[in-house]
Amino acid sequence: MPTSPQQLVILDRDGVINQDSDAYIKSLEEWLPYSSAISAIGKLSQAGFTVAVATNQSGIARGYYDESVLAAMHARLNQLVEAAGGHIAHIAYCPHGPEDDCQCRKPLPGLLHDIQRELDLHSLAGSWMVGDSLRDLQAGKACGCQPVLVKTGKGEKTLAKAIGLEGARIHADLAEFVDWLLVNHSPLQK
Repeated sequence: MPTSPQQLVILDRDGVINQDSDAYIKSLEEWLPYSSAISAIGKLSQAGFTVAVATNQSGIARGYYDESVLAAMHARLNQLVEAAGGHIAHIAYCPHGPEDDCQCRKPLPGLLHDIQRELDLHSLAGSWMVGDSLRDLQAGKACGCQPVLVKTGKGEKTLAKAIGLEGARIHADLAEFVDWLLVNHSPLQK
């Protein structure tokens, strides 16, 4: 567990860890991880960072897949990350649709609050929120996280709109961000 929020990196899933699809990721076969992202999570863990995932999964509310399919995807993610020498401390997901009026769907910060509770942190201020869409960054900013936009997934479209990106670090992908972070902010250097 992180001893401070600065040791926590929160990742969006689709478009950051794995390929995204406008048709939704509806099966384990459609869940296609970026190998560089899996390696990057391993590097984060080995450097002393705690990694968590916050992901909207409205495909459940839409009936495209169920929670058992999502659990299989996350089991595969954990298996790959563990094989790369890493660990994901917690995966928080929102199964609701946009019309469900929940408190967890990003851009609301509910998923991040779930991670904060799960990891027993007093605050998330200073932790990192990595996403490919504005709603990821908005959820992170609402909790005091340092926002990071990656250009994978919907990232290029988000960057092109140039809205709400003030203060955000921008990187080609998760691996590039992790390489930068490990040089500039490794918790083991402190």
